[in-house]
Amino acid sequence: MTDQRSQAEIVRQSLKRRYRKERRFRAYGMAAIAIALSALVILFADIIGKGYTGFIKTTITLDVQLNGEAMYLDDPTDADQISMADFNAPIINALGELIPGVEDRAAQRELSRLVGSYGANQIRDLLRSQPELLGTTQTMTFLAHDRVSVYVKHADNPSYSVRLSDQQIEWVDYLLEQGVIETAFNDVFFQSGDSREPSNAGILGAIVGSLLTMAVTLAIAFPVGVAAAVYLEEFAPQNKFTDFIEVNINNLAAVPSIIFGLLGLAVFIGLFGMPRSVPVVGGLVIALMTLPTIIISSRAAIKSVPPSIREAAEGIGASKMQVVMHHVVPLAMPGMMTGSIIGMAQALGETAPLLLIGMVAFIVEIPDGFFSSATVLPVQIYLWASSAEQGFIELASAGIMILLTFMISMNALAIWLRKRLERRW
Repeated sequence: MTDQRSQAEIVRQSLKRRYRKERRFRAYGMAAIAIALSALVILFADIIGKGYTGFIKTTITLDVQLNGEAMYLDDPTDADQISMADFNAPIINALGELIPGVEDRAAQRELSRLVGSYGANQIRDLLRSQPELLGTTQTMTFLAHDRVSVYVKHADNPSYSVRLSDQQIEWVDYLLEQGVIETAFNDVFFQSGDSREPSNAGILGAIVGSLLTMAVTLAIAFPVGVAAAVYLEEFAPQNKFTDFIEVNINNLAAVPSIIFGLLGLAVFIGLFGMPRSVPVVGGLVIALMTLPTIIISSRAAIKSVPPSIREAAEGIGASKMQVVMHHVVPLAMPGMMTGSIIGMAQALGETAPLLLIGMVAFIVEIPDGFFSSATVLPVQIYLWASSAEQGFIELASAGIMILLTFMISMNALAIWLRKRLERRW
């Protein structure tokens, strides 16, 4: 009887120890999840905190007198006069009317720096398109200088240093009170390409370049990857050669992306003489990098098709090709598409291989074709993040938000396709 009690006590103690271990293991798992979520929240909070102001622009609205005498311009249709005219003079005069007492040239230069350097170009383009406006007064809205924009949006943020003089700060505060300086949604960010001045820089060129590059990647990587997966899984004989190919495909999926950039630089640019910084070359390099991922995911999707499907098709007299093309591939296509979309989303964020093939160039114009000079989102973010101007800091964070939106959308599409098209066997 005593032995039975002692054995029961041993069992109870053993159960208690096991339950304690299970509770500790569960607590460790919850702590790991909490740490991961906290890191994710901190990351997104930092990006959004720095980047949301990139979607805000600072503008100055002025009543500008298009005085030909002040601009040294008699005929806006004369190209020589346009090239020699002083289009900053109307801006200085308009600001001088709002802030009286600015007479010496040094103060006028400081006053003119409240408006971005593209303000003069805005007046020039207006007179070129509508010469009859010469001599009239027009209400025009200009983008504020980057330093003014940083002060208006980040005056209370110690991580941003104010680079305005005390006199300029006084002028800006006065214009803010008068409603001359305002903030609004930054439509310029979504309508233009890169610029030397942050207030005029946009991300549309990088978005178009990324879409063109991804189009080339998809057109090459998806059919080639699916065809390779079908051959290796359904038609290739099992021998040492195919084993060698399979091992190398798995190894290529783990090769650093910069190696593919070196390959593209040596083959596509060095050997074939293709131009640098164009979506075609970028798409070819990204396609090489994405192919192993698509092949592996497509083979997994083909393996998931039950053998009974093949056996039933063969039982009614279908050939091997008919079995594969009419039954196996259509049933495996949702998995193939899901893997391809995830691979494309991963490729969208790659920077290293594109830097080596010249897609780090300063591109102002929006690319209009696959052979136009272009850049892509991750490279554009890299350029802004490495720039000295403070305004580019918020643009880089805003660009990261755009890139994350694309990547999350592509992953969400892959999840939706898998849920929508997958079949339970």
